[in-house]
Amino acid sequence: MSESATKATIVAAQTRQSALVTPEGSTTIADTVVSKIAGIAAREVSGVHSLGGGTARAIGNLRERIPGARTNHSQGVSVEVGETEAAVDLDLVAEYGVSIADLADGIRRNVISAVERMTGLHVVEVNVTVNDVHLPQDDAQPPAPQEQRVQ
Repeated sequence: MSESATKATIVAAQTRQSALVTPEGSTTIADTVVSKIAGIAAREVSGVHSLGGGTARAIGNLRERIPGARTNHSQGVSVEVGETEAAVDLDLVAEYGVSIADLADGIRRNVISAVERMTGLHVVEVNVTVNDVHLPQDDAQPPAPQEQRVQ
């Protein structure tokens, strides 16, 4: 390749703009938007019991019991969003018996696909932290009804 062709390729790469930054204007996507998309995409993967650490999950459980309250899809998700790139960190609880390496790989694929498709941002990394493993016996059984002592 000639030197002028190489320079032209470099200049074209430097001036190439993303779908979010065009000559007509730019689009800014809030961190909360990316966080919500990543949270929903992570929950879609089989083997994810819940997102968030212990405290975040406890607060989320309380919030869900309030009539009219909405689910916090960003729970357990933190993001950094730039003009054209995003990085995602996820804290989660995995189902017992699931390969954590395969789970993390599936989460990464799903989160990257969803965020890039919906926002046009390039996802540079998705870090997955598994805080706990959910066991079937961890689900609280409803208490057995007690017999009335007085009739």
